[in-house]
Amino acid sequence: MKRQLNFFAALATVMGTMIGGGAFFKIANVSALTHNAWLSILVWPLAGFITLMAGLSIAELASVFPEDGGPVRYLQEIYGSKVSFLFGWSLIIVYYPANIAALSIVFATQLKEIPSCQNLSTTVIALIVMLTVLLINWIGSKLSGQVQKITLVIKLLPIIAIIGFALFYRGPNQLASAPAPHFNSASSAMAFGQALLAVLFAYDGWLSIGNLASEIKNPAKTLAKAIIWGLLGVTIFYTMLNWSYVRVIPWNKVFGNQSTAILTAQKLFGQLGGTVIAAGILVSVFGAINGHLLLGSRMPYVLGKEKRLPAANFFGKLNVKTIVPTNSMLFECGIATIMIFSGTFDSLTNMLVYVSWIFSILLFTGVLILRQRQPELERPYHIPWYPLPPILAIFGALFIVITTTLTQPLLCLIGILLTLSGWPVYLYVQKKNSLHE
Repeated sequence: MKRQLNFFAALATVMGTMIGGGAFFKIANVSALTHNAWLSILVWPLAGFITLMAGLSIAELASVFPEDGGPVRYLQEIYGSKVSFLFGWSLIIVYYPANIAALSIVFATQLKEIPSCQNLSTTVIALIVMLTVLLINWIGSKLSGQVQKITLVIKLLPIIAIIGFALFYRGPNQLASAPAPHFNSASSAMAFGQALLAVLFAYDGWLSIGNLASEIKNPAKTLAKAIIWGLLGVTIFYTMLNWSYVRVIPWNKVFGNQSTAILTAQKLFGQLGGTVIAAGILVSVFGAINGHLLLGSRMPYVLGKEKRLPAANFFGKLNVKTIVPTNSMLFECGIATIMIFSGTFDSLTNMLVYVSWIFSILLFTGVLILRQRQPELERPYHIPWYPLPPILAIFGALFIVITTTLTQPLLCLIGILLTLSGWPVYLYVQKKNSLHE
């Protein structure tokens, strides 16, 4: 593939993939779990800190292995092909299609807030928006990259507008009377852990930027810069945005309310301004769907090209005209279609975050292992304050995985079983490849 994506395109992909439905809709889930306004704000910078520690760690791996496959490539270099294949398999059948499906559902739900669209089918809208994104990516990575840049700028406008006007809002400060944050029982601490898991979906997506390594100019340096600056920027935006919701809207209207962002916009800008902000939110979600398909379609392509999937020739084939993996795009959208019919936003996102953080623990540990195993390895980017970032990232990931396992065992079991379903596939492909050697 051609190296036609510069630093801004990479940064736009990192931030554009992360900033989507979670920025505007997770406050409903979080507030219902924490039952506290301050905790509903605090969880955002905490999740951002954990993710930033993860980003500082992964940036080093991205600079050492600036190749297609991203995190799957890093795991292969550290742990071997079995572990890396299972992660790649989980990305292909759970992570990317679940993201595409969940965000398409969010787009449809938000569109139905418009009076003229209230009678439309959520499922039909979700399918149409997904197919539109598929068409954009089918035309080529240059167009999908441009869409990421444009939608990033547009999606930041409602966020910046809400934050800016909330800072100078002269109405009553709803946080002034909010009780101080506290954990009065083990169950409340567990609930906060569930809220942290929910919020981490909003921070998700940055890890896959490594999938575009062969299309990024000077990937060894560009990847690290895009990851770090992207994560830092998103953390600030998310924290301030959720502060704005709770600052402007009474807590009883925030609690469990999927329309909190729209209510805040209407309070700050009036009915017409709220409609404009709603349109900006739709663009935000659309850009996130585009980013996940752009990144997600590269994973089956890479594994197919390396003969690590059944029907490898199908997945490892590029469109001769547009030079993009259209077969892989179709496959990811096919699974996403099934999820659109069967899943809900919160259940899909919690499952994909849980599975991805299990493998993230291996990645963070892998940074420490690689430093010991190959200290002489050329590292264009070195982790600042090493070894603190990977250690903090490991503890944060363990907290997420353990609390989720205890509080949502069925969801975790489904995610693990879907991941382990790749084991017989791996054995089949290994046997098939050995027969052809």
